[in-house]
Amino acid sequence: MTAGGARALMFQGTGSDVGKTVLVAGLCRLMRRRGLRVAPFKPQNMSNNAAVCPDGGEIGRAQALQARAAGLVPHTDFNPVLLKPQSDTAAQIIVHGKVRQAAEAADYMSGRGVLLAPVLESFERLVSAYDLVLVEGAGSPAEVNLRRGDIANMGFARAAGVPVCLVGDIDRGGVIAALCGTQSVLQRDDPEDAALIKSFLVNKFRGDARLFDEGVATIEAMTAWPCMGVVPWLACVSRLPAEDAVPLTMPAKADGAKRVKVVAPMLSRMANFDDADPLRHEADVDFHFIKPGTPLPQDADVVILFGTKSSLGDMSFFRQQGWHHDLQAHVRRGGHVLGLCGGYQMLGRTLIDPDGVDGMAGQSEGLGLLDVETVMHPAKQTREVEAVHALTGRSITAYEIHAGVTDGPDRTRPFSILSGGETDGATSPDGRVAGTYLHGLFAQDDFRRKWLDSLVPQTSSHPVQDGAAGYEQTVDQALDDLADGLETALDIEALIAQAAPPHIKK
Repeated sequence: MTAGGARALMFQGTGSDVGKTVLVAGLCRLMRRRGLRVAPFKPQNMSNNAAVCPDGGEIGRAQALQARAAGLVPHTDFNPVLLKPQSDTAAQIIVHGKVRQAAEAADYMSGRGVLLAPVLESFERLVSAYDLVLVEGAGSPAEVNLRRGDIANMGFARAAGVPVCLVGDIDRGGVIAALCGTQSVLQRDDPEDAALIKSFLVNKFRGDARLFDEGVATIEAMTAWPCMGVVPWLACVSRLPAEDAVPLTMPAKADGAKRVKVVAPMLSRMANFDDADPLRHEADVDFHFIKPGTPLPQDADVVILFGTKSSLGDMSFFRQQGWHHDLQAHVRRGGHVLGLCGGYQMLGRTLIDPDGVDGMAGQSEGLGLLDVETVMHPAKQTREVEAVHALTGRSITAYEIHAGVTDGPDRTRPFSILSGGETDGATSPDGRVAGTYLHGLFAQDDFRRKWLDSLVPQTSSHPVQDGAAGYEQTVDQALDDLADGLETALDIEALIAQAAPPHIKK
């Protein structure tokens, strides 16, 4: 079947974290600027960083960023299968935005082929509605041990009849071997898979790209693939929201700036940690993720517990690091604590999950810093909300994405009031410990600044007075800068020419 005049091109990588997400986002912005109706698509994503679509469905936050780059509202068709790891061996399976089941890795791998149908349904809807669909793969197609039942790389490309551009990451080294080796493995395992790769590009080059001309020539000679370009290391990428890896490098701060010190322990199943991005980019905020095995700093002004895909599991993990003692000492010194989503649940007296909804069944004592109790329920709350922060009176546009109901005496002091009058979150009697189910709240410039000033008066940044752009404008400018960088580095006309009408197998 050929879908109208729509075309599609897939970007697969020689491995994970080669920059496919950022490349697709930048190309979405670039193609949009060229007047094309462009949409992103990732058949299967594995991430605990999720976004809520207007209809309440979940997709990976990376696809929400790509949709933003394309000027689109997030939609579940952009990421029809989302896997949210709950433990080392199990994940929650979300199909078309809704939870289908939780499964052990072995069970999922043996049965994932049935998910190709909903993946192709979403893809077919996109190619009927847009001029160009840019597809992002996952991991590497050279992992031929995972080929049977694959829906993320060549399994999808073959079923949808989509050509592939292979991305290599030169920053990690060995890019010639990675690109040529991928072809060799695919050619040996399945020549039809290998034939789908039409070109390659090299990503994250530091320095003068002309120094790699000979390397490009070697790859072209060995693979017979044309090179679409060598993309330099683009500084603007650091201004984009975090993807699936916790960013451990912080933006440069102005010398002598007054700072609020904010720290966040890295939980084992930490989710939606991109909530930290607006704080990380505040000029006067000294933000640090704290690695496991490292004590929480004694000079922190506020400790934030971000969301988690397994509140019970991470409650145990938190204690194993000794962080519960550090947090109690932080509170005794007069420090502030904020829990977001799963972090909010952990701040309460008790966590109860009778059915293992959140990864493991059982009951756990919480940190006891809020007088609330959380009981997990199978029904999941996913929605966009408008709210007012109770302490500062500032408006918040946010989203909820959680299982569980939290209640208790401290709920009489809510964190925020939703537009319909419903209350959210809880606050301790002295106001120094708070929890909320709202995500995305720090992206609101006015709220973020007032919240920081409520912690340490007169020491948060004031970018409005300084004439600096707000957070959302910063992200959009980074997407524009990314598109500019790709326009210069890549042969865009050749990439567009390689995109082809898909032939979806029925």
